[in-house]
Parts: sequence; C-alpha cells; structure tokens
Amino acid sequence: MANVQKSITVDVPLHSVYNQWTQFESFPQFMDGVKEVRQHGNTQLHWKAQIAGKTEEWDAEITEQIPDRKIAWRSTSGAPNAGIVTFNPVSDTATEVNLQLEAQPQSVTEKVGDALGALDRQVKTDLEKFKRYIEERGGQETGAWRGEVRR
Repeated sequence: MANVQKSITVDVPLHSVYNQWTQFESFPQFMDGVKEVRQHGNTQLHWKAQIAGKTEEWDAEITEQIPDRKIAWRSTSGAPNAGIVTFNPVSDTATEVNLQLEAQPQSVTEKVGDALGALDRQVKTDLEKFKRYIEERGGQETGAWRGEVRR
C-alpha cells in the first residue's frame, strides 16, 4: 500500500474549510484526474478518475465524520484505498488541512508511478489547488453537510 501524508494551511476559517471539503461533488474542480464524484445518501460515494492513463471507477463509504474535525473513508469496490482528512484551527482565519491517504497501486504503470513518488506529488498539488479554490472564493463554501457519522 502506498501511504501519503500531506498538510497545508488555508487562509480561511475552519468552519468554511470543513464545509467545502464535505462538498465531494466539487472535487473535480481542484483534484487532477478526478472526473466525477457522486454522493448517494450521507455516506456513499461513487468515484470516476483518470489514473495512469485509464479510467477507473470505485465506490467508497465515509466511516467517520465529525464536523470541523475529521472525515475518514475507505473503498468498498475497485482498488483498495482509504484515508483521513483532519482540520485544525491555526487562528480565527486560518486552518491546517492534514490528509493521509493509503492506496494500492494496481497496474505496473501505477506501481512504477508510486515508486517515483507520483501519488505524493498528486496529493500535494491537489491540496494546493484546494487552497486556491476556497481562498479565491473569499472563503465562501459552495455548501455544507454538518452531519456526524460514527462506525
């Protein structure tokens, strides 16, 4: 399993950063390779992405969600992957986003890419794009889901 951990400080209050992250269907706007995310109910997600030159689809479930603190998930179909994103206030106007992602490279191309640090670079770039995405909106989130999930 490839394991990546990255953090970024976003110059937006915690509440707004968390609210935007819960808008999973907006992920293609700042995550390279992600073509579509559809949410079914409060905990089920269907992903479609371009990975190592081919289209992949998988389902995932949110296993834990605590407003303004944490979202955890794991795949339920497709290539094994799981992760946790946590949100920590830096100040009243800034938030640290910490993302930990585990993914199982499937093809030879994905395994070579992993060995060369492709996933690590992709996560770093996606977090930087998320930062720009919400900061350029003046910290205005496109929606929010404030529910709690505990499994």
